[in-house]
Amino acid sequence: MIDIKFLREHPDEVKENIRKKFQDQKLPMVDEVIELDQQRRDCQKEADELKASRNTLSKQIGALMKEGKKDEAEQVKAQVTANAEKLAELDAKQTELEEKVTKIMMVIPQMIDPSVPIGKDDSENVEVQKYGEPVVPDFEIPYHTEIMERLKGIDLDAARRVAGNGFYYLMGDIARLHSAVIAYARDFMIDRGFTYCVPPFMIRSNVVTGVMSFAEMDAMMYKIEGEDLFLIGTSEHSMIGKFIDQIVPEEELPYTLTSYSPCFRKEKGAHGLEERGVYRIHQFEKQEMIVVCKPEESPMWFDKLWQNTVDLFRSMDIPVRTLECCSGDLADLKVKSVDVEAWSPRQKKYFEVGSCSNLGDAQARRLKIRVDGKDGKYLAHTLNNTVVAPPRMLIAFLENNLNEDGSVRIPEVLRPYMGGKDKIG
Repeated sequence: MIDIKFLREHPDEVKENIRKKFQDQKLPMVDEVIELDQQRRDCQKEADELKASRNTLSKQIGALMKEGKKDEAEQVKAQVTANAEKLAELDAKQTELEEKVTKIMMVIPQMIDPSVPIGKDDSENVEVQKYGEPVVPDFEIPYHTEIMERLKGIDLDAARRVAGNGFYYLMGDIARLHSAVIAYARDFMIDRGFTYCVPPFMIRSNVVTGVMSFAEMDAMMYKIEGEDLFLIGTSEHSMIGKFIDQIVPEEELPYTLTSYSPCFRKEKGAHGLEERGVYRIHQFEKQEMIVVCKPEESPMWFDKLWQNTVDLFRSMDIPVRTLECCSGDLADLKVKSVDVEAWSPRQKKYFEVGSCSNLGDAQARRLKIRVDGKDGKYLAHTLNNTVVAPPRMLIAFLENNLNEDGSVRIPEVLRPYMGGKDKIG
């Protein structure tokens, strides 16, 4: 959510930003919110004048009563009563206008970084760099669920009977590999100076609307019926929510946290063949990283965060590349975003395994996360990035480490987490 003062003073820039995101249907909202905001400010001015006159009239009543001018005092009292009724009307109108302004401001997109490439959707994202040499072996690589089934590592049929489509049972060494990747990712981030955290897996609605757009909320979140609680789609939500309504000392910044959680997502819509199995599911586990920092430091942290994911995957011998997300592919709260994609030898192409985002002060403004600095209070900047989400990451891992005999090589960094095994067979 952008600053109302900025919108008021730079409406043309806000409109141009909307055009860059190919959301022209939102253009009239800029003028609408300016008009509503002016009405709100007019109400506030009139209310302030009435409050000021109330004190003056009260003094007049006292003076008139002392002079024995009871009738005149009663007339002034009547005026005070009328003013009080008018003030109540103005307060109610002001509240209504504030709610309307906030509702519109919540859907006007954040100002994107000037470096973001302009494009309509993810098909126009721009490759930045490749890391590692993509290899296609001279033997056929089966679909990832076939690899798992041959290793007796997955049971999708039982999961469908128990919970329906979009769930799975991981078994044996595949389940152990899943946990090993999570544990390794946790220690990898701790070694990079991040504080480990296990957050709440449910959050209230005011946190949900503080960390994500309405479109994301509708497409992702599961609501707990009868309670003001939602299951988290990623631990970023509760990790950023940790700082809601807080004024943090500047000298404590940055906060660098890495968190484990299960994640729950509706994943609406139909998906193609390559997004079946464990690629797009309703429940999975993930290691996340978030940063709360000074505004001038967020570009530096953005580059550090996506580099962490690249380094993690390369330490497991998985080739990856980074993609700069274009304007039309950015969620409304994002200033800038980079996707990390892993190489799929079976598909002979890359696919997304993580996303790094700089949200500027958008989440901080909604959640009122402020910094107490030497020159006064200001809004923090927030960033997040996937360290690793094993179900999807397992696809890349199995394909890139599959041997011709059907066994799977375990990279050296994971062997301590797998009881010393150097392969699954």
